Amino acid sequence: MHLSAAGIEFVDLQYIDLTGFLRSVTVPYKSYKEKLPNFVGAFDGSSVEGFEPINKSDMFLKADEKTFSVLPWNDKKARVLTEIYNSYSKRYQKDPRYIASLATNYIKEQGFSPLVGTEVEFFLFNSVKINVENPIKGIGYNLNSIEQPWDNDSLSLRTKKAYHFSQPNDKLAEVREKIINSFNKMGYDFEASHHEVAVSQNEIGVKAGDPLFVADEVITFKYVARNISLENGLIPVFMPKPLFGDNGSGLHFHISLWDLDMKENLFFDQSSNDLSQLARYFIGGILYHGKSLAAIVAPTTNSYHRLVPGYEAPVYLVWGHSNRSAAIRIPATGGRSKLTRIEFRSPDPTCNPYLALSATLLAGIDGIKKKIDPGDPYEMDVYEIPKEKLSENVSVLPKSLDEALDELESDNEYLQPVFSKELINSYIEIKRKESDTIRMMPNPYEIYMYINI
Repeated sequence: MHLSAAGIEFVDLQYIDLTGFLRSVTVPYKSYKEKLPNFVGAFDGSSVEGFEPINKSDMFLKADEKTFSVLPWNDKKARVLTEIYNSYSKRYQKDPRYIASLATNYIKEQGFSPLVGTEVEFFLFNSVKINVENPIKGIGYNLNSIEQPWDNDSLSLRTKKAYHFSQPNDKLAEVREKIINSFNKMGYDFEASHHEVAVSQNEIGVKAGDPLFVADEVITFKYVARNISLENGLIPVFMPKPLFGDNGSGLHFHISLWDLDMKENLFFDQSSNDLSQLARYFIGGILYHGKSLAAIVAPTTNSYHRLVPGYEAPVYLVWGHSNRSAAIRIPATGGRSKLTRIEFRSPDPTCNPYLALSATLLAGIDGIKKKIDPGDPYEMDVYEIPKEKLSENVSVLPKSLDEALDELESDNEYLQPVFSKELINSYIEIKRKESDTIRMMPNPYEIYMYINI
């Protein structure tokens, strides 16, 4: 528990649905304390898309007490993340937090301990609206934005040029620091924070840990960012591509496997002073299943506006050292073997982090089991290599959510040690509906292009 519990009146019982949306029910603090360690709340599972039908709708919440925290912006209220149980009082198989726990246990049964970290990229806007008068700007800035690259009177900021801006050019630093301070008060920590490449774009690297802990960090960070930004008159946007012509936002996964005692990094080979064969097989699994993984790690129609050449987002399922044009980058460590890891660059912040981290790890484990070789590393900018010179074994990420869902339907066996078929089918059904709905809607740029034809 973080911060003093004195004076608390209410507790938000928070849980996560299949899409990664954070939901909550509020209960009196006194009632919460009296019910511990049993179920502390209940909800209607039929009202949560992808969960249960109306005839099996009663679901229960049990507090994960280590996530209890008083809200830094409201000392009369606390929040706690919960575990979902079904009407038979059994742990619910579609609870994303349960999936992350199962994935960790499964990997440990194979003799490994997973260590994961992630970098959360996001935008901060004054307001969010569709600009019909100039749709090329897309969803994002209005005329009163903090940073306006399209304002002819402001030449200090250009698209794709804002990386590591310092104050006073970085007009977002103060709000970022307020977000981080509240994130810390809720019991979490960060590695680094800075202005990212795009206008009004930020990055926070959260502390590494097991999949459940890191996914909790991501969900908590987004929750904190939304509340603190609101207090400061801003709106955080975690869409992967809210703006045309500038970089999008990723949720890069940093992954390594260790021994069960967490003393030896199994991705580092001392004899070669480079990646181990185990790490190469792990990479091979992710690349081999990369097309179906896309449906989980890049799960929105907007995700595929980001996954295009030229914006540091990967398109080709290849790997390379220090190569940000590859789907998997091997970061330089400065000679520190314990930092040897892979960075999977396809995921974005709209993913459900519990499912996405678990699925990525399961793909890698499948690569180890089947000894899938990832091929030679690509050390050049992959976008500048003519297609005819790419290996015939190089796969390309899907160009749309529908394509990614097709891939997941045909390639999901590697998930089934942890993901039930029911969960996979429910997830695909939800995402098909999303895609179908958006496909039927005209967008502002279509109006701009076709209204006078």
